[in-house]
Amino acid sequence: MSRKNEFISIALLASPLILASVAPALASSGGSLPWEGPLEQIQESITGPVAGYIALAAVAIAGGMLIFGGELNDFARRLMYVVLVAGILLGATTIVGLFGATGASIGLTNDRATSTRPSAEGEGAHG
Repeated sequence: MSRKNEFISIALLASPLILASVAPALASSGGSLPWEGPLEQIQESITGPVAGYIALAAVAIAGGMLIFGGELNDFARRLMYVVLVAGILLGATTIVGLFGATGASIGLTNDRATSTRPSAEGEGAHG
């Protein structure tokens, strides 16, 4: 047997042992990551009712400055645009909530998920 064939046979025999010893380390869950807590706190802060009022005030003040501000220099005008956009972005969740939307709905409802009877909808009902 040549040296190359010996190496291949040893590698084939050793690979299941190596994979079996590494599998528990790869399957373990490490728990929560250290930055998840602060990110969740920031998310709660910018989606709460106080953030909605701050966003409304920012939009009103920035809009008023842009409309009635008169002669604003370029920096002040751009700053008002930034405040206006930030107010709209912060208030977007409140605005969407006014239309009755509460968030994403992924998956089927229980009625449709457990139903096994054929429905009359689709091509069968329309020929």
